Amino acid sequence: MIEAAMESQAVHKVRSVRAVGTRAVLAELSGTQDVLALQALLLENPLRGQQDVLAAAETVLVKADSPVSARRIADLLLQLDLAAPTRRDGGLVVIDTVYDGEDLAEVGQLTGLGTDGVIAAHSGQIWTVAFAGFAPGFGYMVGENQALEVPRRSSPRTAVPAGSVALAGNYSAVYPRSSPGGWQLIGRTSAKMWDLDREQPALASPGHRVQFRAVRDAVALAPEPAVSASAPEPDAGQEIASGLRIVSPGLHSLIQDLGRHGHSALGVSAAGALDRASLRRANRLVGNASSAAAIETVAGGLKVQAVGDQVLAVAGAPSELTVESPSDAEAPHRRTVPMATPFALLDGEILSIGAPEAGFRSYVAVRGGVDAAPVLGSRSTDTMSGIGPAPLAAGQLFAAGGEAESGVVGNPELQPDFPGTGVTVLDVVPGPRADWFDDEALVSLCSQDWEVTPQSNRVGMRLQGTPLHRSRTGELPSEGTVAGAIQMPPEGLPVLFLADHPITGGYPVIAVVVDHQLDTAAQVPIGGKIRFRRAGSSQQPPSEQVTSEQVTPEQVTPERKASN
Repeated sequence: MIEAAMESQAVHKVRSVRAVGTRAVLAELSGTQDVLALQALLLENPLRGQQDVLAAAETVLVKADSPVSARRIADLLLQLDLAAPTRRDGGLVVIDTVYDGEDLAEVGQLTGLGTDGVIAAHSGQIWTVAFAGFAPGFGYMVGENQALEVPRRSSPRTAVPAGSVALAGNYSAVYPRSSPGGWQLIGRTSAKMWDLDREQPALASPGHRVQFRAVRDAVALAPEPAVSASAPEPDAGQEIASGLRIVSPGLHSLIQDLGRHGHSALGVSAAGALDRASLRRANRLVGNASSAAAIETVAGGLKVQAVGDQVLAVAGAPSELTVESPSDAEAPHRRTVPMATPFALLDGEILSIGAPEAGFRSYVAVRGGVDAAPVLGSRSTDTMSGIGPAPLAAGQLFAAGGEAESGVVGNPELQPDFPGTGVTVLDVVPGPRADWFDDEALVSLCSQDWEVTPQSNRVGMRLQGTPLHRSRTGELPSEGTVAGAIQMPPEGLPVLFLADHPITGGYPVIAVVVDHQLDTAAQVPIGGKIRFRRAGSSQQPPSEQVTSEQVTPEQVTPERKASN
């Protein structure tokens, strides 16, 4: 058992533990060797209630199955003795690189090396992958010196091309696919960093050594990793006996279940339905297991046609649901069906979802679940990593699966109120990096209405308001993060992470939305307003108490330190 390790005489210890919301803690350590030692210890001998472990530059993030487990894990981490981990020596990976990145000249100025000097310094040393994070195939590489230490961009790009070679802090990395990012871009490569068809999907995983080789020939950017599409393409001609045909996907529709948990070490986030309660409700109504795959759609417009007689239910953002029979093209029969109620969709009938009256996301469950091939244990689409089924397209066919667990359907259910264009209040736990901000910034975070901008997506909600200012300068080493984290880029405008968030980040997290309110956050529409409210221990039921006893309305740095 892991508790036995506490009795050894090793001198290395966890320096401190910070709360990350209500269900995770962040262990701070003295260096890379201690990080790897703690990660190895937790993976080999998991603590009770431990769900996932993610190593980063100077920290290890531990996710727990409950707030109670998180508190217990925080205490145990401070008692562990850390032994040196077994050294992992990987092979040498050579990556051909064209050095023509958008930030190459700026990096030359920041380092004083000039453009040619940056190229020589980057390609003239061996890099080692220390840990994975941010996205699948994204390896944080450390070099042999610190000549190329540069800060992240003050404002991250909304889309960095796949194959971009980049620098940030003391690290180098290659973006495996197009994604948001704040690193300095110095080049590009066609190397495929992540491929689920390979036995080892990551081209360079922790322990591998990497040599960047400068080339002058034209190198195309790395192709987007193929989304593991488990549904047929629109013209594939596949016939199914029972299921759904997509007539129109609306603005954006995806297959989602409750997500793939426990794969942080691969750089894979949980993904899954953003409004978990609505997914469970829709599945419950048609007699499915709560984790069955369903369709998540935003802002209405989705149209699906029954192939064979089906039982459906729609939960989430309240919308008008219309069923049309195309049997008589001149005078088709139309009827409306209620939300959160099971109904029959007969062979050939088409269900149309109107624009939401409130909220933003709706969930369409079919009895038996949407049958899509699981990837890493889940049928969910992860828009950040490209794992899972492709976004729905007109003409696609989906078979109904075998996820029904009840012989009967559920009774109609009442739904909660959903956010509109007014103000939605979300409770937050300060930290883990609230100490990067002064009291004025913390007050401003919770005293203004933040508007959800059109740049928001499943990765995160980008908010507009009066910018907040840090009280601390410098760079934060990349560390693990969670859904609900409010990350603050240097420009001072918050990004509220959702289910497809990068698993690590280098901007300080000022606060974390409590886990049980993430469903509400995901339903705030574009243009809606959010007001954050600090959640003190007196405002929460015992099961939702924050992890560290230091987190109170008066103290905003939830941290536990090891005894000297």
